[in-house]
Amino acid sequence: MTSWIIFFYFFLLGAAMLLSVLGVWFTIIMPGADRWNSCFFRSFFIVLLLSSFIALVELVLRYIPATMAVIYSVLFAESLLPSLPMLMLSVYLLHCCGESLRESRLFRADLLLWAAYAVLLLCAVLFPGSFSTITEDKLFYRGPLYPLILLPLIVMLLLNLAGAVHHRKQLTHKTFISFLAAILPMTVALFVHLFVDVFPLIDISTVVSGMSMYSLILSDQIEQDLRHQREIASQRASIMVLQMRPHFIYNTLVSIYCLCGQDPQKARQVTMDFTDYLRRNFNAVASENTIPFSAELEHTRAYLAVEQAQYEDMLLVEYDTQFTQFRLPPLTLQPIAENAVKHGMNPDAGPLHVTIRTRRTGSACVIAVEDNGPGFETAGGIQPHAALANIRQRLEWMCEGKLEITPRDGGGTVVTVTIPDRAAK
Repeated sequence: MTSWIIFFYFFLLGAAMLLSVLGVWFTIIMPGADRWNSCFFRSFFIVLLLSSFIALVELVLRYIPATMAVIYSVLFAESLLPSLPMLMLSVYLLHCCGESLRESRLFRADLLLWAAYAVLLLCAVLFPGSFSTITEDKLFYRGPLYPLILLPLIVMLLLNLAGAVHHRKQLTHKTFISFLAAILPMTVALFVHLFVDVFPLIDISTVVSGMSMYSLILSDQIEQDLRHQREIASQRASIMVLQMRPHFIYNTLVSIYCLCGQDPQKARQVTMDFTDYLRRNFNAVASENTIPFSAELEHTRAYLAVEQAQYEDMLLVEYDTQFTQFRLPPLTLQPIAENAVKHGMNPDAGPLHVTIRTRRTGSACVIAVEDNGPGFETAGGIQPHAALANIRQRLEWMCEGKLEITPRDGGGTVVTVTIPDRAAK
């Protein structure tokens, strides 16, 4: 064997061991995968690491003194270990499909094929000549029956491929692709090995297949977690609507009752504003996508009009919203304005001024809600955090936006919402 081929083999085995170690490390530190997946892939990469290590030992034994019994034993282990991940793939496929190993014909067939491979491999070690031969100078030669040893593994991989295609409707798209990414490189490597001795290529193809499979499945699970978090954020929005402040509803109804005798025209207007506020609140719950800013602005106007009817001259509202051509998650602006009134109103400190502004920067749409209240830190402790946390989360999930809270010059608070142009259309 020429020196460059030897160097190439050492390089491939070193790369396979490194990738296997990285695979084990990823299964330990990476979040997102459930316990079964983490344990499975950790075992998968440990087997691959041992397989690469044994292959490296076999290569080293060619250049140091060793008995033929030791060489044959190492060669047996080197050939047997890479076959275990092929059997493990069928276990993982059945787990993803929710099928029992005992009742699966696929697993029974793979188990029989793997046993046949192990028996043929043992025959090759015990009865050299027909399958393979190792000379006194430690050179490996294939016998006429050597391809017969590999046949069970190739059939096993083809069965796993057929099983993945058959169960593709029970798998997520990325899980199905991950099986293809795991099976096809190993199948190609074994077909090449039918004609050329490429043990290191089998090792590294198996490790790369495992890495590809794990990364795709981990990515799929992370996407599922993100979808669940979006659903939770939507549910929190629904709960926020259902938990409208009781005293706000009570005070509004009392105000309407009093106005019916004092100012019927104003009572009718407050009733219409309150009805519009309630209707938009419940419509926002049903919306799963972003809505036009103009709709959210009308929702906020209806709410603030009801509050102004109660506080009269103690609540002054200013709108500077010439720019309205963008979209945002429902229940974004209205809860911010409600938070400003709830934590900023102090009849003993004079009127509360609330200003709502919109503008467009070079790459984003910006909403600013300012108030001259007592300030964020002193207006209710940590409660504003809880009120605005859901808005911040929904902005991040639905439109990659962000929410910032800063002190206002001269006292008060500024809540700024920034939505990128690409998500605001």
